[in-house]
Amino acid sequence: MGRNTRKRRTPLATKVIAGAAALAIGGGGLVWANFYASAHEENGGHNATKSGGTRVATINCPDVGQKLTRVPRKARWGVARELARLDRQITDAYTRLAETRQAQAGDASYVDNAILAPLKDKRAATLDRIGININRAGGQAPGDLGRFARCQGVPAEQPPGDGGQGDGQDDGQNNGGGQNDGGQDNGGGQDGGQDNGGQDNGGQAGNGPVADDFIRIEDVPPNSRNLPNGLAANGDGGSTGSFTTECGTNENALRNSDNVIVAPGVSNGAQHQHDYVGNQANNAFASDEELANGDTSCQNQGDRSSYFWPVLRIQDGTQDIDQGQPGGGQDGNVGKIVAPTDVELKFVGNRTSDVVAMPRALRIITGDAKSFTNGLNNANTAWSCTGFEDRQVTDKYPICPEGSGVVRTTNFQSCWDGQNADSANHRTHVAFVGEDGSCSNGFQAIPQLQVRLVYDNIPAPQVDNGQLVNPYAVDTFPEQLHKPITDHNDFINFFDEDLMNEMVECINSGRDCQ
Repeated sequence: MGRNTRKRRTPLATKVIAGAAALAIGGGGLVWANFYASAHEENGGHNATKSGGTRVATINCPDVGQKLTRVPRKARWGVARELARLDRQITDAYTRLAETRQAQAGDASYVDNAILAPLKDKRAATLDRIGININRAGGQAPGDLGRFARCQGVPAEQPPGDGGQGDGQDDGQNNGGGQNDGGQDNGGGQDGGQDNGGQDNGGQAGNGPVADDFIRIEDVPPNSRNLPNGLAANGDGGSTGSFTTECGTNENALRNSDNVIVAPGVSNGAQHQHDYVGNQANNAFASDEELANGDTSCQNQGDRSSYFWPVLRIQDGTQDIDQGQPGGGQDGNVGKIVAPTDVELKFVGNRTSDVVAMPRALRIITGDAKSFTNGLNNANTAWSCTGFEDRQVTDKYPICPEGSGVVRTTNFQSCWDGQNADSANHRTHVAFVGEDGSCSNGFQAIPQLQVRLVYDNIPAPQVDNGQLVNPYAVDTFPEQLHKPITDHNDFINFFDEDLMNEMVECINSGRDCQ
């Protein structure tokens, strides 16, 4: 099947709180500031980029979708369309940023006046429409939505940070965010991207990756992954069984750049390509009934669930069939798409209790496509190589030795609020287990989906004097610069009732089934 395309936006960094703690990420050898301040800049504060003499590498805007936790159901489609419009506005602003390097070099105020100010005006109008949608549906829109309109440019030498920038509050959880974007390591990739005086962000399309985004897996310490999310829920106690579903490796190349979870009804709502296995009806316009009745690639036809993740591409100077399309080349995602050679989909139990059945149409997003600018609050990445899977890295792509394949692993949230199949921000209805494996706040344990993707078809990229040759990267929103920390995974449950009950019984009785 053909491919559709799209990409997304992200928020930005501000001043580092004095004396903030630092967080060393997953063996990458890179330190991120733990918190970025914004509360003191709420009203008329000077959030504009200090661009004189510095190059702005990307754009950071408050992630409005994460802030809106109370949206009436009747308003969600309308709000989703406006949120997608915000994403498109950031993409367009980033494109203008990348195309005007010479003008920026000659005018220290260019980014603020010609890019960020118009972006703020467009966002303000869109935020007004979001408020109208919420109020018309009987909800109560936040009275200060306008505080999310302001965006910032992120200098090349400054790591992006808190997605709550300029929102008048410190979420207390948007920690740090993004390794150095490699702006000073210019010209990576096959041709260094567009020739903006050597001032691109690396990669074949000029928006990453760069040499600093890679690490030899042998240089990653064992057991080094330390992101707070993605704990394995299962262990020696509680419900110790498992259920494996076989759904193929997307042999039929079912891909599009939609995201029916976060942008229903919006073509190219993701602005990057997804691989799909399982349900074959997943696109931006699919209803729950259409998904429930869709064909499936799973061997057990009782599993019509949808499993999807951003594609990987090799930036070897070639293009794929979407090179001039939304979600592909139009959104800065270039190179040859490679499908995984092995896909493992396993559901496991809980260390402290039995699990209960997932509700029909339960939606779970794990990881954050905007982690580079949002920070670590929702980041959940684990990159490794076959034969080295005790070494997982979060903010780097692994360079695997000969005979070893790239591995992406994901453990999903496995605590459910017991009521909702989704939530306004697509996150608060589910949660990760605590360190002891239990669910808190009255949430119930559900089977934890664990996804393991293996790519034996990715040649090891080379780094020659700081220059990348044939790098690979995950598809991203263009302003996310193809950072590995932005990896994410999506799931929509459409197991039929009998098969779901069989899964639960199998897990709770300690058996391994498929």
